[in-house]
Amino acid sequence: MAENYPSTMAVRALRAANVAYTPHRYAWEARGGTAASATHLGVDEHFVIKTLIFEDERKMPLCVLMHGDREVSAKNLARHMGTRSVAPCTPATADRHSGYQVGGTSPFGLRRAMPIFCERSIASLPRIYINGGARGFLVEMDPAELVRVLEPTLVDVATA
Repeated sequence: MAENYPSTMAVRALRAANVAYTPHRYAWEARGGTAASATHLGVDEHFVIKTLIFEDERKMPLCVLMHGDREVSAKNLARHMGTRSVAPCTPATADRHSGYQVGGTSPFGLRRAMPIFCERSIASLPRIYINGGARGFLVEMDPAELVRVLEPTLVDVATA
């Protein structure tokens, strides 16, 4: 490939799993989120998947994959998991659990093994754009590959 992109833990995990992906670099913006990355790449924010690190009431981490234009209902996720509560981690805690810096968190190559939950409708998209393990770096891929490699629990926990 002509474009230079980082060889992150996520990229190494994708290569090891023989996943076909297209790397995309963009100018990362603090607090820009998926709206900024979607604008930079010229794609619908619904196809940009955010990787969120949550904890349950026992402080055990879990990873949640959600459409960029949707939020996670922590109450519904906790109900689905059969636990009392789940909540997003602080950025420092999320960094410790994932091995990535918030804004560059990928579900591929996580530092720590943790359950992964994926909004069910993500699996039916034609293509997704998901963090490649660094700020300003997304990888475009077939969501079937995400399901194959990560084997996430598919859930319906999105709110508008």
